[in-house]
Amino acid sequence: MFRRRTDTATEEPPQPVEPPKAEGKGRPTPKRREAEKRNRQPITAPRTRKEAYRQARERQATDRKKSREGVARGDQRHMLKRDKGPVRQLARDFVDSRRTFGEFFMYLTILIVVASMVAPLAVRVYLQTFGLPVMLVVIIGESVWIANRVKKMSHERFPDESTQGVGIYAATRSMQIRRLRMPQARLKPGQKAEV
Repeated sequence: MFRRRTDTATEEPPQPVEPPKAEGKGRPTPKRREAEKRNRQPITAPRTRKEAYRQARERQATDRKKSREGVARGDQRHMLKRDKGPVRQLARDFVDSRRTFGEFFMYLTILIVVASMVAPLAVRVYLQTFGLPVMLVVIIGESVWIANRVKKMSHERFPDESTQGVGIYAATRSMQIRRLRMPQARLKPGQKAEV
């Protein structure tokens, strides 16, 4: 209405815009029946509470088994938080590459108790007076030495890592029976050069 009129002869007609060609997916769309059949899974929902508990226990047992196997292999993903990291690995390797008095603590204690029951009175008094206290002093001294040595090594090798609690970790590992240590030992006694 209030526009300026222009000559229609000079104006070009608008070009039709072609829609972009859609590329096909290369296969026909599956029928609904086929898609539902492919997605269908057997219903394993428990019917009773007892059955639900049983399934949960089985699932937890398989998870625990996988976790135990992973820890035994030394897989970091399955380890507890206290066992993860290069500093803890160094502590384990340091302890496992040596024979310690602490790992024989339980055997020596049983031996002293049995000997004190069977042995004559003089030997019994000697074992009870000197045997256990001397053994405890040796084990505590060895644990302190191991803790200090592991702390020093971890500060040198891993200056950016946290070394909090690594000394106690190494000392307690040194007092465990070798076969019962978890994670299992990677090194055998005498392989000190690999630490």
